[in-house]
Formats: sequence, structure tokens, C-alpha cells
Amino acid sequence: MADRSSQLIITALTRAATSIDGLPLHGSSKRPGLFAASAAAREAAEQCKAQGLLRILREDTSGKTAHDICAITDKGIAHLLAQVSPKSVLEQMVQALHDQKAQVAQLAAAAQKWQEGIGVLHATIEKVLDQTRNQSPATAGPAFSINGSDLWMAAIIAILAEWRSSSRSSDCPLPELYRHAAKSAPSLSVGRFHDGIRSLYAQQRIYLHPWTGPLYELPEPLYALLIGHEIVYYASTR
Repeated sequence: MADRSSQLIITALTRAATSIDGLPLHGSSKRPGLFAASAAAREAAEQCKAQGLLRILREDTSGKTAHDICAITDKGIAHLLAQVSPKSVLEQMVQALHDQKAQVAQLAAAAQKWQEGIGVLHATIEKVLDQTRNQSPATAGPAFSINGSDLWMAAIIAILAEWRSSSRSSDCPLPELYRHAAKSAPSLSVGRFHDGIRSLYAQQRIYLHPWTGPLYELPEPLYALLIGHEIVYYASTR
């Protein structure tokens, strides 16, 4: 049992030593961790914490179950190097560093593409605004209104209220909100939907919330809305 526990601890400390931002103390099928969920692994994990080989960085509450995100301590590194070849640990750490650099390069490339897209969008908006300013009253289109064909805007308030009262999060993703609104206006375009969202926000009838995750993970970016320097992706009722 002691040998089994020692092996579990060495494996966990090796993973922790090659992690940049910490790993869950106990993993799952979707997200690997330092230890499995077995009884032996849990006992070894507690032993690591008790001996100061691991420290808790933060608590991850993004899923259904909270998880302690842990990192190796100086004492943990010393214990690991006393049990295994330092060369082996160093090689794994160097490999992890190369992997992280590759991920950073991919993120930088994705961010650059988003930045270029935002610049193009800004330029397009400016052109449309210039054309709108230059229109004479005779050629200008009808004023934006919540009446008539824009009754779907009134429905948005009810949709957000129902969303908040349900078991889901009070923040409704804009793609979901668009699909619900389109049920009352089948010809509703994404551009017109965005105009309505901006109007309701300006009237202080709804809240808008930004996307806080990595831009490359943004699902259905077509429905995201640029307000100021923020990418808005959620709405909620006031």
C-alpha cells in the first residue's frame, strides 16, 4: 500500500511540476487532475496536502462541483527530485514549456485576427454612419420604433424575464435570445436584432454583459455585439 501511495504521489507531483496554472486536485473524465477519484488516490492527495507538497491556488466553481486547483510547492519539488531522476523531471518541464509556447502563439494569432476583424467592423460602421448623416430628410428611412413590425423588441423583455425565472443563469446568450425573438419575427435579421438590443440598452431596459473567456472559444460569434471596447455576448432584464 505504501509503494502504491508513493507512486500516486510521484505521478501527481510530476504533473503539478509541469503545469503552468495549476491542476484540479482530483480529475474527471472531461478534465484531468493530479489524482483520480479512487479511495487510494484521495488518501494520497490528503497526504500531499498535509505534508505541504501541494498548495491550493484557488477554487474552481465553474462546473457542478467545486474543485481545488493546486500547484506544487518548493517542498514538493524537493520531494519529487529525491524520488526520481532530476533529468527526467527537467525534460518533462521543458516539453511542457514548449507546449505552452505553442498554445500562446495560437492564442496570439487568434487575437490578431479578432483585432483585424474589429478594425474592419469599426470602419464599416463609420461608413454607414457617414452615409446616414449625409442623407436628406426626404431620403432617410423611417425612424426606429418599437411599434408595428418591431414588436419583437417588446417580446425580448418577456423572454429575458422568463429566462431569469427559470433554473438557468439570468444572463441569456445573444444567440439564444435571437432565436427566441425570431419566433415572433421570422424575417428578423441579425443586424436588426443588434439595433434593437442597442436601443433597449440605451433605454436602460436591459443589461448587457461581455464575453470574458478567450476569444477563440466564443461560440457563434456572428451574434456577438461590439459596444465600446467590449465584446457583448449576454443580456439580462433589469
